[in-house]
Amino acid sequence: METANSLTMDEIKEQIDTALDNIRPYLKTDGGNVKLLDVSDDLVVTLELLGACGSCPMSTMTLKAGVEEAIRKVVPQVKSVEAVNITRPDDPNAKLPDNLA
Repeated sequence: METANSLTMDEIKEQIDTALDNIRPYLKTDGGNVKLLDVSDDLVVTLELLGACGSCPMSTMTLKAGVEEAIRKVVPQVKSVEAVNITRPDDPNAKLPDNLA
């Protein structure tokens, strides 16, 4: 499939992975990581938050302010970024990473 900017879906996924590689060191500092699961035909990115990111009450902010911003800098045509396992701040199982608690 070709996109509006003549990039193939594989090229878009490569660029997204590059953007994620740029922020992974920051996520790993807090015991987390992120995995690209899918990019839909309408350029909605689906991620999985791993490690501490998967249970952190700040995961919504991390996703929107950090991960989504990093992806859109590299691939501005991305419509949105979603996570399959976002943690709500009021989740009773939510836990801040040890270095933030």
